[in-house]
Amino acid sequence: MDGLQMMLWLLIVLAFTLGFISLIKPVIPGVFMLWIGFFIYQFGINSDTLSWWFWSAAIVWTLLIFVSDLLLSRYFVTRFGGSKKGEWAALIGVIVGAFVLPPFGIIIVPFVAVLVIELLQGIDVRSAMKASVGALAAILTSSVVQAVIMTLMISWFLIDALLM
Repeated sequence: MDGLQMMLWLLIVLAFTLGFISLIKPVIPGVFMLWIGFFIYQFGINSDTLSWWFWSAAIVWTLLIFVSDLLLSRYFVTRFGGSKKGEWAALIGVIVGAFVLPPFGIIIVPFVAVLVIELLQGIDVRSAMKASVGALAAILTSSVVQAVIMTLMISWFLIDALLM
C-alpha cells in the first residue's frame, strides 16, 4: 500500500468515525459522512470492487435512516400524547441541543422544549411530561436504529472492498 492509499484509507476511517459521532452531535450529517467514505474508496482506491448490490443497498439504507428519523419522532411524541407543535419542538430541540451542552444537550433541550411547548398550549403538567418522555424515546430509538444501519453499511462496504 503506497502513501496515497494509506492517506485515503485514513480519510475513509475519519469519515466513518464522524458518521458515528453524529449520533451524539447531530449537526454532523452522519450518513452523508459514510457516503464520503464510500466515494473516497470508489474514486480514489478501487472503482471495481464495490458491487451494484452494495450501492443499491446503501441507497435503501440511507433512505431508511431518513424515514425512520421522521417516523420514530412522530410515533413516539404522538404515542405519548404530544402535539404537532411538540413534534417540531423535539426536532428543533435536537438541533439546538447539539450546540448547547453537547452531547447532553440533544437529550435535555428537546425534553425541555417539548415540555414548554405543551405547557404553553394549556396541556397539564403530567401530559406535557409524558410528551417530553416521548421525545426522548424517539431520539434514543432513532440513534440506535441509525447506529445499527450505519454498522451494516460499513460492514457490507468492508466485505465488498476487502474480500471480494
